Amino acid sequence: MSLFSLRPDQVVQEMLEFNQKLGEGLKTLAEVQEIDVGSTPKEQIYQEDKLVLYRYKPKVDKPNPVPILIVYALVNRPYMMDLQADRSLIKNLLEAGQDIYMIDWGYPNKVDRFLTLADYVNGYMHRCIKNICKRHGLNKINLLGVCQGGTLGLCYSALYPEQVKNLVTMVTPVDFKTPDNLLSSWVQKLNIDLLVDTLGNVPGELLNWTFLSMKPFRLTGQKYLDMVDNLGDIETAKNFLRMEKWIFDSPDQAGEAFRQFMKDFFQQNGLIENKVILGEKRVELKNITMPVLNIYATEDHLVPPAASLALKKHITTQDYTEFAFRGGHIGIYVSQRAQKEIPSTIGRWLDARRS
Repeated sequence: MSLFSLRPDQVVQEMLEFNQKLGEGLKTLAEVQEIDVGSTPKEQIYQEDKLVLYRYKPKVDKPNPVPILIVYALVNRPYMMDLQADRSLIKNLLEAGQDIYMIDWGYPNKVDRFLTLADYVNGYMHRCIKNICKRHGLNKINLLGVCQGGTLGLCYSALYPEQVKNLVTMVTPVDFKTPDNLLSSWVQKLNIDLLVDTLGNVPGELLNWTFLSMKPFRLTGQKYLDMVDNLGDIETAKNFLRMEKWIFDSPDQAGEAFRQFMKDFFQQNGLIENKVILGEKRVELKNITMPVLNIYATEDHLVPPAASLALKKHITTQDYTEFAFRGGHIGIYVSQRAQKEIPSTIGRWLDARRS
C-alpha cells in the first residue's frame, strides 16, 4: 500500500501502534542484562602476543582425526561463528564429527603498528598449525578460511601446501576487481599510504562505518525500524543485540598489514596476478594442489560470487568443489538455513577425504 493512499486516520493509527510497540520494546531492553556470545565450550591451548588459539570440546566420541583450524578475518571478531547456541556453525560442525580449533586475533594496539601480513601468515598462522600438528601427531591439518581469513588461508596454503590436507574457503575474495565489487571500486582511488602514515593503526570504527555505508538504508535505517517488531520478549531482543554487539565490535587494524592488504590485494589484484609477496615468499595460487571446497553466498554484497568463483581458474587441484549458499554475507553464518546446510556440507566433504 502506498503512503499516499492511506487516509489520515490510518496514518495516525499506525503511528500510535508503532509508538506502543516502541514503548514496550524499551521496557524489554531495560530488562536485558549482559549480552553473552560464544556459547560452545572451548579451551585456550596457545597464546602469542594478542593471538589466542582455542580448541573446542568435541561432541562425538571419535571425531575426524584430522582437525580443522578456522581462520577468521582480521577486521571482525570470530565469535560470529558461535554467536549463540541455536546459531552456531561451530556447534553444528562439532556435531557433524569435526575436531575444531580457531584463531582469535585479538585487538591490535600501538605496539602492533608494524605487523605485516607476513607476520600473520608466515608467523602466527604457521606456528598455530605447527602446534596443532604436534598435538595430534600429524604433518598436516584441515584449514577453514572465512572471508578475509579465507584469503589468508589461500596465501598460507600456497606457501605451505605440505601443511594443509584439505582447504575450505567461505565467502572468500580471490579476484578483488570484479565489476560488481562496490567495496573494491571505493578503494581503487584511495591514498592508502597517506591514510596509514597519518593514522598508524586503522580504527575499526572507520572500517565498520564503511561496511555499513554499502547498504545505508537497510543497515542504518530500516533495520532499526524493523527492530521495533522484534523486541516483544527478552530472548528475541538478545538475539538482535548479539548481532549488534558483533557488528560494532570491530578491532583496529595493524597499520602495515592493512596497507599491504589494501594495496596488494584490492588495488593491484595481486592474489590472482602473482604479485603478493609475504616476507621473501611469493604467493602463487597454482601451488594449491590439495582438495578445495569453495563456499560462496549468492546474495553477498561484500564478497560478490564472482570474486570467490575466480578461485577455480587459478589453482591446480584435481579435487575442487563449489557450494552456493542462497543468502548473504551475514546470513551464511547465522540464518537457520545456514545452520542446516553449511556444517553438514563441510562435514560430509571432509569425511570423504579422511584418507
